[in-house]
Amino acid sequence: MTNRTYYAPQGGHPGQDQIMTDRAMFTEAYAVIPKGSMRDIVTSALPFWDRTRLWVLSRPLSGFAETFSQYIMEVQPGGGSDRPETDGNAQGVLFVVEGTVQLTIGGNSHDLGPGGYAYIPAGASWTLRNNSDSTARFHWIRKAYVAVDGITAPEVLITNETDIDPVVMPDTEGRWATTRFVDPADMRHDMHVTIVTFQPGGVIPFAETHVMEHGLYVLEGKAVYRLNRDWVEVEAGDYMWLRAFCPQACYAGGPGPFRYLLYKDVNRHMPL
Repeated sequence: MTNRTYYAPQGGHPGQDQIMTDRAMFTEAYAVIPKGSMRDIVTSALPFWDRTRLWVLSRPLSGFAETFSQYIMEVQPGGGSDRPETDGNAQGVLFVVEGTVQLTIGGNSHDLGPGGYAYIPAGASWTLRNNSDSTARFHWIRKAYVAVDGITAPEVLITNETDIDPVVMPDTEGRWATTRFVDPADMRHDMHVTIVTFQPGGVIPFAETHVMEHGLYVLEGKAVYRLNRDWVEVEAGDYMWLRAFCPQACYAGGPGPFRYLLYKDVNRHMPL
């Protein structure tokens, strides 16, 4: 697979001459956080992280989406953490969009560059450092692991998007494909993070309506996305946050591929 480029926010602050009208919206079924909303003034910080800031794209909200949080981490040269996760029940996925970080877990160190993916099991001991001379940016998706009696917990997984062949959706002539980092039949996992790619003209040809909560970060390209009752234009750097059962569909108009990083919760009974 060819090397990819991934959109990463740079922060900054708009001038006083810019109008306030934007595409940001929050509804009862979905939210859209456009790339223009990811400015310096809306960044956050975390305990035990140095030379680091982050944009919080989603977090559990009662009555909306409740299973996960998603951050874009920005780590300056020399920054990182020796105690990155403070919740022993939280599993995580890291996906690098810019720069290089060194992840140390289980006594092994891994250099993750753009397209680098890491699954980190709940309770794992790990550290992350930016030992390079340039800023690193990566997604960090966190979910409380739901253990099942008789099923072992997942193990650490380190890979890169370029090492995985996308799976083409049936009857789409190659216009719609999914890069799967984890086997969908692996019941150890209760969350999937994948990359979905639409070639120009590719569509989701019906309004998907299902139980999974979704986080969709546009890595590349642009499209028109159906969210509940609305068609919304989105482009690289935008984030879509969907509660369960929010209808969704897509039309990728081109001129290049439309690609997004997708989170969804899977493989568990509904809590009663």
